[in-house]
Amino acid sequence: MVVSAPTGSGKTVIFELAIIRLLMQSKDSFKIVYVAPIKALCSERCADWNDKFGPLGLTCCELTGDTEMDDFFELQRAHIITTTPEKWDSMTRRWRDNQSLVQQVRLFFIDEVHQLNDKCRGPTVEAVVSRMKTVRTSLQQREGATGQKQEASIPLRFIAVSATIPNIYDIASWLGTEQDPAVSISIDDSSRPVKLHKVVLGYSESTSSFRFDMSLNYRLAGVIQSYSENKPTLVFCSTRKATQQAAATLTKDARFVMGPQHRQRLQLAANSIRENKLREMIMCGVGYHHAGLDTADRKMLEMMFLSAELPVLFCTSTLAMGVNFPAHLVVIKSTQQYVGGMFTEYSETHVLQMIGRAGRPQFDTTATVVIMTRNATKAKYEVLLTGAQVIESNLHKNLIEHLNAEIVLRTITSVPIALEWIKSTFLYIRIKQNPSHYGKSTPDELNKQQLEDKLQELCLQNLTLLSSDMLISMGEEDQLTPTDTGSMMARYCVAYQSMRRFLQLGGDVILGDLVSQLSCCEEFKDIYLRVNEKKTLNGLNKNKTRQTILHPIEGKIKTTDMKVNCLIQASLGCLPLHDFALNQDTQKIFRSAARLSRCMMELQWKHGKYQTLLNAVLLHKSIQCRLWENSKHVAKQLDKIGPMLSNALVNAGMTSFEKIASTNPRELELIVNRHPPFGNQLRDAAAAVPHYVLSIQKCPGATSHRVELQVTISCSASSTLPGNSPKRGCVLIVGDSSNSIIYKYRASGEGLGEGQFTRKMEVFRTIRSSDDLNFHWISLDYVGIDVKNTFTPSYENDVSIVNMKVCYCIAAELNMSRMKL
Repeated sequence: MVVSAPTGSGKTVIFELAIIRLLMQSKDSFKIVYVAPIKALCSERCADWNDKFGPLGLTCCELTGDTEMDDFFELQRAHIITTTPEKWDSMTRRWRDNQSLVQQVRLFFIDEVHQLNDKCRGPTVEAVVSRMKTVRTSLQQREGATGQKQEASIPLRFIAVSATIPNIYDIASWLGTEQDPAVSISIDDSSRPVKLHKVVLGYSESTSSFRFDMSLNYRLAGVIQSYSENKPTLVFCSTRKATQQAAATLTKDARFVMGPQHRQRLQLAANSIRENKLREMIMCGVGYHHAGLDTADRKMLEMMFLSAELPVLFCTSTLAMGVNFPAHLVVIKSTQQYVGGMFTEYSETHVLQMIGRAGRPQFDTTATVVIMTRNATKAKYEVLLTGAQVIESNLHKNLIEHLNAEIVLRTITSVPIALEWIKSTFLYIRIKQNPSHYGKSTPDELNKQQLEDKLQELCLQNLTLLSSDMLISMGEEDQLTPTDTGSMMARYCVAYQSMRRFLQLGGDVILGDLVSQLSCCEEFKDIYLRVNEKKTLNGLNKNKTRQTILHPIEGKIKTTDMKVNCLIQASLGCLPLHDFALNQDTQKIFRSAARLSRCMMELQWKHGKYQTLLNAVLLHKSIQCRLWENSKHVAKQLDKIGPMLSNALVNAGMTSFEKIASTNPRELELIVNRHPPFGNQLRDAAAAVPHYVLSIQKCPGATSHRVELQVTISCSASSTLPGNSPKRGCVLIVGDSSNSIIYKYRASGEGLGEGQFTRKMEVFRTIRSSDDLNFHWISLDYVGIDVKNTFTPSYENDVSIVNMKVCYCIAAELNMSRMKL
């Protein structure tokens, strides 16, 4: 079912009725998946449905994507899953491994399905829905093969809702099948509970987009007075600075204080605001809201606006993508935003989300939205407001990543099947209707066979690129098989260009250059460098009076990748960031950096050289722990130790777990200014961290060309505390100065408790100059506990030290004491 209705018309009720219908039909276990474009909507829906359906025995959880195992176990017990397209994409890329979960899905909700038109999220939405269609087909084929149809096998049902769009039937054709066509329902504005008055105002453009945006500030007072009816007004601006400038201009032209009592309430609220400029504006009945504000200030502004105490609130467009924040009047001040060094128009989805904030059903019967734009684009937004904007596919722009994912899943096994897969997408539906939009011929010039030939050509272009980079293998008769490298790309959801960057890494890349390469990945293209951030970032990069990042960036910070690089290093170096916006960007960066660095490490483990592999492992571990390997702030990894307590411990010389574990608990409490038994808990937590000792011994029986070595890792820990036990394990890497990997081994984290790990290996002489062997035992769980050693083996009757290399065909013995790998 596909339902198209105006924003704010209560489309969510359709989902709730479908859930009730499923409850009445099914007697066995089932899953319901709700997909929304942003996390805030998922969180809001999860909280709402937990309240509504909890009494009926249904549990609702949000798919966070922070840890795979935690998500999997939580999802197993949940009935309703709220998630974003990107997170469900990550989960379903392994759906054949998680069949017990994915095949229980009976309802698949797609909120804001007009997101298909979005260049960033659209391709992911389309790929996810097409994959779920594959799941449905797989289930039907399995039932047909077995001849059994049980009660639990209620068909997977898709329900999609969107704002008013003209080609709702195209979406219905895509979601349905020939045997079970989808129902489409289109509802006009007459059914909206709060009638929406839509106004588009066009103005002549001045010499530049900056000047035009500034000129609109002086027109706002007239617009608000004409349309607000003295009711709450929300004004959307393109940037954080623009919200402050527009609010300051409005307070000079008008006041929105309704009387003495209202003034007293504003004064009371202003007293709790930390920012001085904002405090002064609130006294005039005007405020501004953006992510750069203090959290307490933002919460206060939201409470004031929702209670109608703050008549006018300026905010950035991101607020429209968050929780429900209705107003009587919504003003979109300029339809352009500054992205990537230039002004571009808002996406239609962004505009529709902002329009959706107009209308307060509990207070109003009417609402108004005013779009202030240039004369040249006035007609475009008039068409958008009437619901005449056709939704197009964007899958072709990211087709290469999704083709690789389906090949890894074995959904696609040949070029003909790849073509059939494309026929299951919205792209195929739209390319038949509007081929010129996708760079193809006009409908009169293109018949069905020619269209399929063009699609096959598009497939082959992308498949050839994947094959040339060894991400897939193309065999005889157009057979397609995934490679280990392509599987990594799909597993970690890495963009094609990012994967190519990883594949081109040399064998002797230093740690600082790995961070630079990571920072240039496509996944960070939605991070923007703001003008007011450059001073702070340059201070973190180079400063003679205070600590700076470990690997300074050459020149001034002037690009997005330089900003990402600087923020990663600042976080790993425990450098303070007092800018709230930079802290938010850092959190966003690390969510992607964790999986990207993991992919980089796995790729080097398969194909890399010694130095690059070693640094890739150290970088991934550092990003996981949010600390450099040589950091003094090791205590941050312990429970209840944040930046302030960590700094206090470092200032007192507590820079290792051993020092903390050997210090009197009362002394620790004095250092961190805490009461007993905090010191005992801190000491015990430090003592529970594994302590490793690495030793290498030469075994008897050496010859003139061969020697046997025994590597022993001793592990000791006083106890195992919750949250402190290893999860990801350790790796052993042996290399030489010629950058060759002599030996590598990955130890499982489950058995690395207190005990001894022994490994025997045969080493053979090579015709090279004498060389030492470097042994590294690296924990993937903690910073500050790695051990390394250098060993120079000697051969029988040989006085010179020679380079050696492990023969990988030899048998290795594993002897574990008090642990099992």
